[in-house]
Amino acid sequence: MATLKQRLQTLIGRAVDTLKGQAVIAADSACVVQVEPARVAAHGDFASNIALLLGKGAGLPPRDLAQKIIARLPPNDLLDKTEIAGPGFINFFLKKGAFQAVVKEILDQRQRYGDADLGRGQRVLLEFVSANPTGPLHVGHGRAAAHGAACAGLLQKAGFAVECEYYVNDAGRQMDILAVSIWLRYLAHFRQEPLPFPDNGYQGDYIKDIALALKEAHADRFQRATPALPAIVQDEDAEQGMDRLIRHAMDTLGADDYCLIQKAGLASIKAGIEADLKAFGVKFDRWFSERSLLADKRVEACIDELEKNNRVYLKDGARWFRSGEFGDAKDRVLVRENGEPTYFATDIAYHRDKIERGHERLINIWGADHHGYIARVRAALRALGLRAEKLEIRLVQFVSLFRGRERLPMSTRSGEFVTLKALQEEIGRDAARFFYVSRKGEQHLDFDLELARARSNDNPVYYIQYAHARICSVFRQAAEKGYDYRAAEVGPHLAALTAAHEIALLRALANYPAVIEKAAGAREPHQLAHYLLDLANDFHRCYNAGRFLVEDEQSRTARLALAEATGEVIQNGLAILGVSAPESM
Repeated sequence: MATLKQRLQTLIGRAVDTLKGQAVIAADSACVVQVEPARVAAHGDFASNIALLLGKGAGLPPRDLAQKIIARLPPNDLLDKTEIAGPGFINFFLKKGAFQAVVKEILDQRQRYGDADLGRGQRVLLEFVSANPTGPLHVGHGRAAAHGAACAGLLQKAGFAVECEYYVNDAGRQMDILAVSIWLRYLAHFRQEPLPFPDNGYQGDYIKDIALALKEAHADRFQRATPALPAIVQDEDAEQGMDRLIRHAMDTLGADDYCLIQKAGLASIKAGIEADLKAFGVKFDRWFSERSLLADKRVEACIDELEKNNRVYLKDGARWFRSGEFGDAKDRVLVRENGEPTYFATDIAYHRDKIERGHERLINIWGADHHGYIARVRAALRALGLRAEKLEIRLVQFVSLFRGRERLPMSTRSGEFVTLKALQEEIGRDAARFFYVSRKGEQHLDFDLELARARSNDNPVYYIQYAHARICSVFRQAAEKGYDYRAAEVGPHLAALTAAHEIALLRALANYPAVIEKAAGAREPHQLAHYLLDLANDFHRCYNAGRFLVEDEQSRTARLALAEATGEVIQNGLAILGVSAPESM
């Protein structure tokens, strides 16, 4: 069944076709008929800028063309009136009956209401979170998880075939720092005197837990006499000292034992990440290992191909990619002087692999600190002859966590951070998921723990869930009173919905499909969050304006149908955001 927006688009399209046939508009003029819900009720229910888009080509002032479009709208039972506003916008006022029919549409379609064809037939690979497996997920990672999962839900609702992927950075220097950090904590169990620990090592308690588990599983297998360690750890150049410490650990332990420690740390942390995301309601179709790209020579193959096409040169013992020639700000190192590939080199191979899997669109949700990476990855794809326009990057800004006026620390390396697991335990999954998507991803988020925990109307997720619980309560009361209600038979009764607060709620319900399409197209779940808050407000206003369970059967049935349709949309919208819709509170 066509939505109200689609029906309006059809009417406008027919009027434009008529004007083309009359040579008022050129026959080859092409544009998409855009219809959006009006932002202000006084300006109607929907608005279109079609006259502005076609006015110049028609050689007419947009307001004059708007008048001609209105005059040629086909006869219909949808429109009450139209108005021309501003430079040529057309505002559409719908008949009350058009909105009343939305209730039946929702009750007939249920979970399918709001489904869109925006992405019909398009395969999307959505990568998000992808935090280094060097520690538990913290509240900053939680925002990427909530945002990515909500985007996946929106895209699926809009017709896209979505696959979600987590890129596991299980290779490179950070994994070496992890291994060394665990080894030092392990060695501390065998020393009477404190063993110095580098400031740039991973210092959280989880490192101590992994080290203890290693001791319990392997006893003193990794115990070595290491008199040189204190001097290395206390190197004035922290990064140089860490490099020396890594080499020392590799040489002292040998390849097998060093890898065993590293793998134990990776396995423990990755298992914790998977468990935390599962508890958060976030699922991935694939966990892609960075190491696999090195193991099967895909990184090497990319570098070789770039070299073959003269995209690589040697400088100071390193191999550099001429990324500046392909839109990047400067050239980038692919292979360090020591022969080790950079993160950038593995990223090139990873994105090439993504494209070769045949997805129409690749969407990466990255932290704001990765902004500088966008141009270089696209440059590499262009240099490899791949379609860089397939890659879409969405940045998610940082989170500041507050408890009252106290700002909580967020440093993973120092071990001073609030984990995603702890956040869920304190405020619950629903509040966390909703608060994370309540602001546009590109905007900084101040996360107020006290507000998220509050059971009051000031808490937006509580306010929305309370609307759904109220609806369920109304139906429990109806059953207790013995009222007969059948959703399939409400059609003839809906004409009773004429009060201003009821029409306002009907308008909001009718806008749901447009919100889904717009939010999915922009990859902006906050639009859905704001819509649900407005919808809940419209329902609470309706609830407070008068009783649902009145004696008059037509009015009672119509109001119950309106409440049921509202509950359906609230539940479905919250589900997309990963939030539950409780039946009582």
